[in-house]
Amino acid sequence: MTSPTRTPAHPCQGCGASVAFAPGTALLRCPYCGLEQRIAAPAVAIREHSYDAFLSAKPRVQALARNRFSCPGCGARTESDALSRACQFCGTPLVADLANDSQIAPEAVLPFALDRGGARQALRGWVKTRWFAPNRLKTVTEAETMKSTYLPHWTFDAQTASDYTGQRGEHYYVTTTHTDANGNKQTRRERRTRWYPASGQVRRGFDDVLVGATGQVPGERLKALQPWPLEQALPFDARYVAGHHSLRYDTEPQAGLEQAKQVMAEVIQGDCRRDIGGDVQRVHTVDTHYSQVTFKLVLLPVWIGSYLFGGKTYQVLINGANGEVQGDRPYSAVKIAMAVLAALAVVATIGCWIYLENRA
Repeated sequence: MTSPTRTPAHPCQGCGASVAFAPGTALLRCPYCGLEQRIAAPAVAIREHSYDAFLSAKPRVQALARNRFSCPGCGARTESDALSRACQFCGTPLVADLANDSQIAPEAVLPFALDRGGARQALRGWVKTRWFAPNRLKTVTEAETMKSTYLPHWTFDAQTASDYTGQRGEHYYVTTTHTDANGNKQTRRERRTRWYPASGQVRRGFDDVLVGATGQVPGERLKALQPWPLEQALPFDARYVAGHHSLRYDTEPQAGLEQAKQVMAEVIQGDCRRDIGGDVQRVHTVDTHYSQVTFKLVLLPVWIGSYLFGGKTYQVLINGANGEVQGDRPYSAVKIAMAVLAALAVVATIGCWIYLENRA
């Protein structure tokens, strides 16, 4: 009995196998026969979605429904929280059908610019600059595992109006007199500050405030990969994630907006200080009103890898757009001790020089 013919989601026009997006190009490439197919330029624009309209819509199911995949290569049926992945049995690239997904669909994707070779080169450059790492770390030229992964992020736009209260400090100088240890009177100028009450309002528009939408990667590590060239993002097309792993979001827009507001608050604090003026400022209260809030889900490219050193596994993340590397690394106790001794030697030398100068 012959098995039924299965058609891949993105079949190769040459051999019929599943094709994958080739980083740094606008092509789908067959891993078997090498035939390339160009991805047509997007016919739609990236849209921003009203946050108020999202809140007023029908309540969303909180539990994350798993995507069901039916492999066109071997026929295996599997479930996963990912949007795209490779079949665990035959390696065929799989992409979820988002038409009936209960989650918000990605609006944009920033395609991979770095291929596996570029990620390796970025890792080698990063390793060479780890000054306090053991010398043997420089022999690590490639991560043991290196997976191209699209990570979900929210972007938020908003118009803000912030009423603040605070104080403006203006410096002035006075001359004071004191008696030194030898009984001689000495004068010196001292800086002092007069404080005046201040209040006002500042306004600012925010565009594409970025926050991570997955808890599977530490938030601080994701922030360290910024900035991202979001202006190069394209309307979401499943062909750009074909052959690459893609995570679904597990941070809802409500929680994402609260994180975005924290980012905005730091900028607004600076606006308040500039509006207060003077030499120094104190900001006591800030009451911000948000309007015209919009958001979208965007997938950003990250090479996620790990390497084994000294019997311990270390994780690294590589920005798939510009090669920025963030990760864990070992430290050399010998190098750190030598650096401390060198610093102490410099301090001792300066101390001796000052002592000799005072005795001369």
